Amino acid sequence: HHRALAPTIARLVPPTAVVFDVGAHAGQYTKLFARAANHGRVYAFEPGSYARSILRTVVWVHGLSNVAVVPIALGSEARLDTLTIPLKSSGSFGFGLSHLGKPSERWRAVAQEIVALTTVDGVVKALDLDRLDFIKADIEGWELRLLHGAESTLRRFRPRLLLELSGTALARAGDRLADAFAFLTERGYRAFRLAPGANLAPVAAPVEGDFWFIPADDPVGIASPSPRDHDGEPG
Repeated sequence: HHRALAPTIARLVPPTAVVFDVGAHAGQYTKLFARAANHGRVYAFEPGSYARSILRTVVWVHGLSNVAVVPIALGSEARLDTLTIPLKSSGSFGFGLSHLGKPSERWRAVAQEIVALTTVDGVVKALDLDRLDFIKADIEGWELRLLHGAESTLRRFRPRLLLELSGTALARAGDRLADAFAFLTERGYRAFRLAPGANLAPVAAPVEGDFWFIPADDPVGIASPSPRDHDGEPG
């Protein structure tokens, strides 16, 4: 799944890019971003200690010298919160489904740890970044919270975005799918799904899945057809 995205990521992430991989888990996307931005910098945010131990190993084994692992979560404010990590029936951690907020009732057992949250804007300021080209966020419902904490960054740097959006997950943070789409539409972003041949197909209506949000004045977005040519159904 992740490797199939390599051509699209290479197209959207320039070699000198600065990338935020938020919810980096075991580094599947981190590896792709590190290769695409081979003269840039990738900040891999992973608050979960178990997932982060795997991520650090992946970064070391693959010699990803342009990756910095950051042990914090990103949201709408700076504070502490509880991260819930599902325990699979096999006894292993389902760290890819770790989430903030109320634990899902579908898990038989969970582990929990206290993690620090901050905002995209706060990190950009702390690191004194003069660019941010791309943000990927797969954070089990906290995506709109992250966007609220990235207001000035979205306005200043107009990064391209890859977000996994699920109505059920967003509800954990008290948010809705339509709200996430509206937030980005109001800020001049257009939503796309991945189409065959690594092309981007515009999406007209809020649906669940992985979305690429591109600023309306971005050459990549301009080159794509109007959403009226598509029905907005998952591709």
